[in-house]
Amino acid sequence: MTIDASETAVTEEAVGSLGAGTDPRLRELLTGLIRHLHDFARETRLTQEEWERAIGFLTATGQMCTDTRQEFILLSDVLGLSMLVETLNADRGPGATESTVLGPFHMTESPVRELGADIDLVGSGEPCVVSGRVLSQDGTPLPGAVLDVWQADTDGFYDVQQPDLQPPGNGRGLFTADAAGRFWFRTCVPSPYPIPTDGPVGDLLRATGRHPYRPAHIHFIATAEGHAPVTTHIFVAGSDYLDSDAVFAVKSSLVEDFAETDDPSLAREFGIPNPFRHARFDLVLTPGAKA
Repeated sequence: MTIDASETAVTEEAVGSLGAGTDPRLRELLTGLIRHLHDFARETRLTQEEWERAIGFLTATGQMCTDTRQEFILLSDVLGLSMLVETLNADRGPGATESTVLGPFHMTESPVRELGADIDLVGSGEPCVVSGRVLSQDGTPLPGAVLDVWQADTDGFYDVQQPDLQPPGNGRGLFTADAAGRFWFRTCVPSPYPIPTDGPVGDLLRATGRHPYRPAHIHFIATAEGHAPVTTHIFVAGSDYLDSDAVFAVKSSLVEDFAETDDPSLAREFGIPNPFRHARFDLVLTPGAKA
């Protein structure tokens, strides 16, 4: 092969360097990546200084990652890539619960809890009940479905962000739906909060004049035998930032009313003072794939 590191030849040489034994899908991905990166550099006339700053930014992003923080997922989130990948892979069918981003704080196992348990272990927020059913797309209940739930506290921090202030597992729970596919648990009404801005992603947001806030939400992963799992949120209706989520994850079908409920008998059933806030919604899974 003749070496010719011209603007266009270097792209073909890089693509051609992929060996004959390369996995076909890996070849497809790397070929696309190389071509798009090279086209970007040519289109923007990327300078050496800009290239060095980009390498430094990515290096700092990696250095910010720990067992309890994933700065690269956060970067993917604020660039809209996480939501785009979710959308590209979200062929869930009519009526199924829409998916949204995983987020950077699903970093630890949620503790197994009984239905009705309170995941707000510090009791600092406005109490509420979240309840609903897990259903197949045809409306059939899915007994034994598993729900992995996690949320920030009322001040906008996850347990892994404040290990000295929050007990492990605060705001988290792993619940199993009952024989009718029903689930319910107690927690606090979530609040809007900023994503972490003390690292490279925060620098990027400030450099581009963007705010770091997410609307109030609770995360869910729902799984059931014979069905495709769904990773989703419920967002609090009326929350600030619903129209400008820093990670572009809001879908109108996922916005739920945390309504004030004045029902003493229901409050006693849930073990919560009356009146209370109550969010009701169903999670609908698509059949045809194992969890």
